[in-house]
Amino acid sequence: MSDALLQHPHATTPVDGPVSPSRGTLSPIGVTGVRIDGGFWGRMQELNGSAIIRHCYTWMERLGWIDNFVAAVEGRLPKDRTGREFSDSDVYKLLEAMVWEMARADDAELAGLYEAVVAKIVAAQEADGYLNTRFGRPGQEPRYSDLEWGHELYCYGHLMQAAVARLRTHGEDDLVRVARRAADHVCEVFGPGAIEAVCGHAEVETALAEFARATGEARYLEQARIFVERRGTGTLADIEFGREYYQDDVPVRDAEVLRGHAVRAMYLAAGAIDVAVELEDDELLHAVERQLDRTVARRTYLTGGIGAHHEGESFGADWELPSERAYSETCASVGSMMTYHRMMLATGESRYADLVERNLYNVVATSTAEDGRSFFYTNTLHRRAPGTVPAADEVSPRAAASMRAPWFAVSCCPPNVARTLASLGSYLAATDGNAVYLAHYAAGQVTAALPGGSLTVDVETAYPHDGRITVRVTAAPEGGADVVLRVPAWAESGAVLTVRGESSPVSVGWARAESVRVGDEVVLDLPMAPRVVTPDPRIDALRGQVAVERGPLVLCLERSADADYSAEELRVAGDPLDSDEGVILPMVPVGFDDEPWPFGARTATALGETVMVPLIPYHQWGNHGPSTMRVWMPVAGH
Repeated sequence: MSDALLQHPHATTPVDGPVSPSRGTLSPIGVTGVRIDGGFWGRMQELNGSAIIRHCYTWMERLGWIDNFVAAVEGRLPKDRTGREFSDSDVYKLLEAMVWEMARADDAELAGLYEAVVAKIVAAQEADGYLNTRFGRPGQEPRYSDLEWGHELYCYGHLMQAAVARLRTHGEDDLVRVARRAADHVCEVFGPGAIEAVCGHAEVETALAEFARATGEARYLEQARIFVERRGTGTLADIEFGREYYQDDVPVRDAEVLRGHAVRAMYLAAGAIDVAVELEDDELLHAVERQLDRTVARRTYLTGGIGAHHEGESFGADWELPSERAYSETCASVGSMMTYHRMMLATGESRYADLVERNLYNVVATSTAEDGRSFFYTNTLHRRAPGTVPAADEVSPRAAASMRAPWFAVSCCPPNVARTLASLGSYLAATDGNAVYLAHYAAGQVTAALPGGSLTVDVETAYPHDGRITVRVTAAPEGGADVVLRVPAWAESGAVLTVRGESSPVSVGWARAESVRVGDEVVLDLPMAPRVVTPDPRIDALRGQVAVERGPLVLCLERSADADYSAEELRVAGDPLDSDEGVILPMVPVGFDDEPWPFGARTATALGETVMVPLIPYHQWGNHGPSTMRVWMPVAGH
C-alpha cells in the first residue's frame, strides 16, 4: 500500500477518528483535536461516559453475552451461549465506545473493564483467526453455513472498527492483534477462488476499508472492494423478504435507491464510499450519491430517520412515510451519519452535514432517556395512546416497546449510540489543508495542524437552542488561515456572518472567514424563529398536516396521560410563536361523534376555545411518563 493511502494529503498528522480517508475534498479532525465543553453535546458525552457505556456493560455481563467468550474457551458451547447470533458484535461495539471514551477522558475503571473483556476475547480466538461464539464448535452449525442470517462477517466488522479506535488512540495491543488475525482470516476464506459470497448484513466492507487505512494493509482494502462488487450478484439465498432485504438483488453500481433493511443498506453505502474514495472510483461514488439523493428526497422522515416498515426493518416505497408506524431504527440513523459524513468528506458538500445534524438531534439524541439508562429501538413520529412503562429489570421486545426500555433482546442500538457519542468530536470539524471547516456546532475547542502551523479556535454557543456561534482564534499560522462555518439548509434566509466586526448576510452552504489571526472573532448568527413545515403532497399519510421546526430541532406535540386534551384532539389553528416558555402553537380542541361505521362524512366539533399549546423538542418526548405525541399535526378545517 502506498503512503498516499495511509494519510490524507490535507492532514499533517494521523487522524484519530473512526473514519480517515486518504483522499477527498476534506479531511476530518480527530477526537483529540476537538474538545466539547458543556452545552448540548457536552452533556450528552458526559452522560455517555457516566451512564450509557456502563449501563451497556452491566446488561451484557448480566445476560451472559460477554461470558459467551469464556464459555467458548471452557467448552460450554452451545449449551451456555446466550443472546442472538450477532451478540458478539454488541460486545465489540461496547469496546469501541470504551476506547473512544478513554481517549476523550481518562477513566481508570473503564480501562480495567476494557482489559478484562479483551482478555476473554483473545482467549476465544481460534488458531487460524476465526472468532465467533455462535458457529464452528462441537454441537454448533459449521462456520459460514448460514451467511444469510449468521452475521459472522458482520461481527468481524465491528471487531475491526473497535480495533481501529484502539490503534489510532493507543497503538498496537491485544485487541488490535485479534482483529489483524481475523482480517487475515477473512481475506483467506473469502478472497478470489475461496467462498465467493457476502454476509447477509453489510458491515465488514467499511470495517475492512478503515482497517486498511489504519494498518497500511492493502489486502484489506482489496477484500472490501471484492465484497462491494459481489453484492447484488445473487450469492445469497432468496428469502421471504426478497434479496433486496440484504441488498443482494442489484449490484451497487446499478441501484437507483436504497432499499431493503435500512441498517444494512446504510452500512453498505458507507463501505462503498470508502472503497470508491480510496480507489478513486468516481463511477462507484456517483452511484452511491445517486442512491442517497433519491432516498433523501423520497424515503426519509423529517427527523432524518429511515425505515417505514416494521416487517423487515426496511424502507418503504417512494413517499411511503407513515408517522404512527414509522420504524426509524436508531441504528439506521447511526448508519446514516456514517454514510453522510463520509460523503461530506469526499465531496465537500455541506448538505451531507445537514443530514448528519438532522439525525444527530432528532434520532440519536431521541433514542436515549435523560438518565442514559433506557432507549428507543424504533423512533415513531406519532404515539396515539399513552405507552406502557417497561420493567426496569427485564429485557423488552425491540419494536413493541412503546416507551424507552432498559434493554432489548436485540440490543444493537444502545452500544451503537454509545460509540457514536464517544467519537462525536470526529464529526464536528474538518480541514481542506488551508482552512478549518466547522461542520457542527458545540461549545469547546478545535485544533487543526495546517502546513503553516496550528490553528486553534474556541467555540462558544448555546446551539441548538440559540443561533449564535462565536469563534475566537487563539492560535494561527503566521500568515493566518481561513475558518469556514456551515450555514444549514433550514437557515435559507437571515443568516449573518460577522468577521472582525464587519457583518454581511451569508447563503446556505459554507461561509468563509478569510485569513483570521490570533485575537480575531468570527460570529455566525442563524435565524431561530420556529418554522412551519409542509409535506410533499405525494406522502399520503401526511396530507392536511404540518410540523414545526426550530433551528435543527424537530418539535412535537406531547400530552401527558392526564392532560385535558390528548394529541389526537388538537388541531393547528395558527402559526407557532416563540415565548419565554419555548415554542407555543395556537390549537383548537375538537371531538367527533362515534358512529357504527367508520366511513362517510364527519364533522369535527369544537370542544373549547383556541388554546396556546407548548411544543417540545422531539428528542425530549417520553421522558416524563406515558403520553400521546405527534410530530405531524392536523390543521383545523382539513
